[in-house]
Amino acid sequence: MIRIDIRPVWRFRSETEKEFDFMLIALLEAIKRTGKLTRSAEQAGISYRHAWNLIEQWQEFFGAPLVVMKQGRGTELTALGANLLWAGQRARERLAPELDNLASEFASALNASLSDASAGLAIHASHDFAIAGLRDITAPAGLSLDVQYRGSFDALAALRRGECDVAGFHLPEGPLNALTARRYAECLPPGAYCLVDFATRTQGFIVGAGNPKRIRGIADLTRPDVRMVNRQRGSGTRALLEFMISHEAIDRALIRGYDTEEITHAAVAALIAGKQADVGFGVQAAAAQYHLDFVPYCTERYYLACSEERIDAPPVRALLEALRGPAFRDLIASLPGYSSPDAGRVLKNSDVLATMTAEAVD
Repeated sequence: MIRIDIRPVWRFRSETEKEFDFMLIALLEAIKRTGKLTRSAEQAGISYRHAWNLIEQWQEFFGAPLVVMKQGRGTELTALGANLLWAGQRARERLAPELDNLASEFASALNASLSDASAGLAIHASHDFAIAGLRDITAPAGLSLDVQYRGSFDALAALRRGECDVAGFHLPEGPLNALTARRYAECLPPGAYCLVDFATRTQGFIVGAGNPKRIRGIADLTRPDVRMVNRQRGSGTRALLEFMISHEAIDRALIRGYDTEEITHAAVAALIAGKQADVGFGVQAAAAQYHLDFVPYCTERYYLACSEERIDAPPVRALLEALRGPAFRDLIASLPGYSSPDAGRVLKNSDVLATMTAEAVD
């Protein structure tokens, strides 16, 4: 089974030209986190000498320091170092899902022509940190996953068209549960599909460290001093936010930045970490990744949908076994705001969406 990894290339041009080494971003991230160059080099997986040489090379290229070492206070990023770190994080979070999608498409086309291709499973899913970690968990069992990130509604539409084997989407618990289920039921009618419990996760407001704007709820988004970054249209998180806005009778025209869109939770967090926005709506794990504050709003269940005729196919059974195993439990335990009490449990679609939809009608 061929896998493809597509990565961006940065070339800086000044009086000379230099290709960027993305190891520097990992090193700057660790310095910001630990304040110690020695520990940062260890976390980046390089020697102290290599780390210092890397920093010196780029300081010489820019003609300005990236870090400052203070007696008794460790190592700190300069304004240039902080801006370079933000640019690297922003590029990674913004481009990685799209590049992964392209890589999956190219690999699928190549593997389709190989007679010795191993068992694979195509998953189209709303962006999620646990979904992103599935490849490493299923690989030891010989199951290769072709994961493409799409909005929840696009993922379910792809499943119905037969473009993927499994689709991932999420439903909030609480007052908006039945209304959201009705939208999904239109995409995935009962009878022909099963749902698989994947995980629960916490959604809420991602805000700057210390919550400087004192964001507490949806009404705060309309304040003139608050800038928002949104998820893209078609994503389940965007749909949930729009339900919240309608439920509380908020005028979205008053929300600054409402039309500024990112395609992942991490990209939203990266923009806030770079002080390009004050608040976004997303999962707690994204806020934790960038050491931001988080104001919880709701818990939601993330499901995997699969056709009934495919639920017993060997690749799907292998996926279910992986979800019930210790490696997946460890992955979930490493993600703030996540849990997986029923991971791998198979449900009839009619037992879930249809029941919730009926509650909305009542």
